[in-house]
Amino acid sequence: MKQMFGAIEVITSSCNISTVQDGRGAIFTWIPDEPIVEFNMLYFLPNKIRGNHYHPDFTEYFLIVEGTVVMVTKDVETGKEINMHASKGTCFKTPKNTAHAVHAITQSTCISMLTKEWDKSNPPIIYEDIIPFDEEYLTYIDKQKRSVKKNDHEK
Repeated sequence: MKQMFGAIEVITSSCNISTVQDGRGAIFTWIPDEPIVEFNMLYFLPNKIRGNHYHPDFTEYFLIVEGTVVMVTKDVETGKEINMHASKGTCFKTPKNTAHAVHAITQSTCISMLTKEWDKSNPPIIYEDIIPFDEEYLTYIDKQKRSVKKNDHEK
């Protein structure tokens, strides 16, 4: 049974119990239903936000490997912001064109797995305001947007 969080699917893992019983630890497995062609390690500092965007060209699988975050998206039917507390071992499948943002509660490490290479996507992200950013990051986004507009005009 699928666990949905808006349009985002929460992927549950399975565990081969023999990997626990042998006394060495455990092996947990998540099985994506699309091929992964790129993966990235993301580091989050406490109280910082990544995201506030959607991907028009690919699905993103997002696995939290350390720390605690709040995943934010929009309800599919109402368009209102919804959020979910998530920590180590939670995996999200965010389909194309689904706005999402991650707010780190603690220092966190996550793996982002993509179904299309970032550099082969045009554009890889489109910004959408879900969670307000701090002033430092707003300045960065503004510079990025101006750079994209400048590059578009040069083509």
